[in-house]
Amino acid sequence: MADTQSTAGGGDAPGAESVETELSRDMSLADITFIGVGAMIGAGVFALTGFAAGLAGPALTVAFILNGLVAMFTAVSYAELGAAFPEAGGGYLWVKEALVDPNGFYAGWMSWFAHAVACALYAVTFGVFLTEFFVVFAGLPDGFALFGLFDRLLVEKLLAVVMVLAFAYINYRGAEETGKAGVVVTTIKILILGVFVAFGILATVREPNWTATFLDSPSFAPNGLVGVIGAMGFTYIAFEGYEIIVQSGEEVVDPGTNVPKAVFYSMAIVVPIYVLVAFAAIGGIDVTAELASRAGLTTAAPTWQVLGNLGELGIIEAAGQFVPYGVPLLLFAGLAATMSALNATIYSSSRVSFAMGRDRVLPGFFGRIHGDKRTPHWAIGLSAVLIGLMAVLLPIESVAAAADIMFIFLFIQVNWTVVKMRATHPDLPRTYKIPYMPWPPLIGIVLQFILTPFLLLELGLTPGLGAGSEGFVALVTTAVWMALGLVVYYGYSEGKEAEKLEEETPTVVTERAPERRESQVLVPIANPDNAAQLMRTAIDVARDRDAEILVMSAVEVPSQTPISEGRRFVDEKRETIAAVMELATDADVPVGGTVRLGHDAGTAILNTIEEHDSDVVLMGWRGRGRRRDYILGSNVDEVVTKAPCDVLVERIGPTDGEVDSILLPTAGGPHAELAAEVCRAIARTNDATVHVMNVVAPDADESDREDAQRRVDSTAAAVGDDEVRVTTSVREGEDVAATIVAATEEFDLTVIGATREGLLQQLVFGAIPETVGRDAASTVIMAKRDLGVISWVTRWFKRRRDDYHIRNGDGE
Repeated sequence: MADTQSTAGGGDAPGAESVETELSRDMSLADITFIGVGAMIGAGVFALTGFAAGLAGPALTVAFILNGLVAMFTAVSYAELGAAFPEAGGGYLWVKEALVDPNGFYAGWMSWFAHAVACALYAVTFGVFLTEFFVVFAGLPDGFALFGLFDRLLVEKLLAVVMVLAFAYINYRGAEETGKAGVVVTTIKILILGVFVAFGILATVREPNWTATFLDSPSFAPNGLVGVIGAMGFTYIAFEGYEIIVQSGEEVVDPGTNVPKAVFYSMAIVVPIYVLVAFAAIGGIDVTAELASRAGLTTAAPTWQVLGNLGELGIIEAAGQFVPYGVPLLLFAGLAATMSALNATIYSSSRVSFAMGRDRVLPGFFGRIHGDKRTPHWAIGLSAVLIGLMAVLLPIESVAAAADIMFIFLFIQVNWTVVKMRATHPDLPRTYKIPYMPWPPLIGIVLQFILTPFLLLELGLTPGLGAGSEGFVALVTTAVWMALGLVVYYGYSEGKEAEKLEEETPTVVTERAPERRESQVLVPIANPDNAAQLMRTAIDVARDRDAEILVMSAVEVPSQTPISEGRRFVDEKRETIAAVMELATDADVPVGGTVRLGHDAGTAILNTIEEHDSDVVLMGWRGRGRRRDYILGSNVDEVVTKAPCDVLVERIGPTDGEVDSILLPTAGGPHAELAAEVCRAIARTNDATVHVMNVVAPDADESDREDAQRRVDSTAAAVGDDEVRVTTSVREGEDVAATIVAATEEFDLTVIGATREGLLQQLVFGAIPETVGRDAASTVIMAKRDLGVISWVTRWFKRRRDDYHIRNGDGE
């Protein structure tokens, strides 16, 4: 699905108003699901399991199951709204749309703070884990003080701040954790946790009386129902991954279907993992004297109490007992999890504050995008400051509790929003609809209201900074942020949205070309200097195929910036495309234009091919590569290897565009046939002479020379007609590519098909065509036929049949 629109008056070039602007959706269901899973298996499972065990005891397993159930009542709301509104901003945008002010402002205000505090939790956990790594492997004492000044707690906080700054800078630069990298990191975390669970369960069942821990009362829930619900509230932050899923909705392929699926799939993966980790951690450890000493307890203490006192290091210590190399494994997984979650939450918190700045409910500089990096640099920087302050000033339990409270308030608003929108937006296209409305979101609201007081009670509401004060600190932090929100809203934000609406430029949906042909030639324009030459070739091919032309250009924006914000950079592209379209209009070839917004130009081109059902794509090439294994380099490789259509790549040579003579090297096969078709189309328009050539080795026998001659004769017959003059030759050469390159000096243009070995190697066209393309004296067009789903066996037999016909002189 493409978001198609153009801004009226957006370009001064003739026809600029007919150029479309489209969003390029390039995230699959697997990508978006792993984003949710990666966010939920972050610091939560590593840092909070120990604390939560101290609250619920062995009943933590039940607490996680119930948490998954409670979270599902909100997940369905996110699934319906995320499918209907696939935009950056998530819950903030929905609440603003449906509820009266200041609900919309507060949804964004709380979402920003919740993601920032969650990020602070991940940063502090990273500091704890990295410090523990040095304690374990560098021989530092448990209560060390570096240089007599930096005790362990201070070192942990400093490391947290360093990581926040590092990831803020990474996000500012526009670097991203690619979809594949995210999948790899998340898979590693799941595998390591799987090892932890397997060994933990094995250690548990080896104890003859292990069932008593989980089945006997009161040892199963030592703090009763209050402890279970308190643990649920404390760990509720671990299930907020669906908020990050919907934040990326505008980049998802078919968001109406894939966003709801990703929400439910991620929950189905994560909840069992949490339950099994809790079971393995509580049942698998043995309270040794050393472990009890680290926890400040005696060996008679139950395992859940030991885990609770060990806090964020609880499952690390557990792994050290029953998993081979458990401490380094879990530390590695924990560090990977926290870094991945840090990146994701800095990304999501800055997106929320950026959306609020764009809507003027926060000062306008929040909505600014860096002109060079194209990232929301103010939103990223100020989010990093907020995250750093929370990481330094609050204990880790208070950080988690404050984030939980904010997310609970936000989720309550979202649940009410989905109920309200059924009345206020009855015609909204809902690809997923919550069953039994309005009961699921209403139940979600009630359950989340129940969680909050129990969470604060279990963490303690005693004023002060001593033990048992974490709930009080979290409550005060939340209250201060909410009060500050009132000041910002009534002192600044109120009325700003109305001003913004008055200033906005109206947008209109535009039609593409009024005439739609059965075939289409797509021409991506990257370098305006080559655009005219590419269009001349495209016009020739389009005329030959009775096709229309679609001219496109891609505006790349970093993943930190919502794709829709790329519209800020489209004016120059639209003017270039409109000017290029005039060439086709003057040639009486139907033409349309689109500017594609995306995070990757190659993916944007592929999306355009699929959505517009293009039959051939014509790309320009700069003539050099950055990698030895991929001669072409840049975005050309991805398009050539993945495009579901014919592909032409043109390297513009030192020519004025006039084509009087064309060289057509041929070795037979479907790619050579495509090259011949292109050659014929260009020759007809330019009244050019075509020379068909084949190269044989100097020591070739007479049979090989006869085969070569038959091949060129067959190709010449396919190209030549009353309008095209053709000559042929068979030339000798030790090096085929070098022989063709030398021959290109005699011609204005060379058209060459991909070679068979190019399909089997990393070279996308093959060594010979790419060498010719790189070294030829004139312009070169490389052609690759779309072979579709034809099997390799079928192609092999077809080549054998073609060779047989050539040898027998009855055509190719």
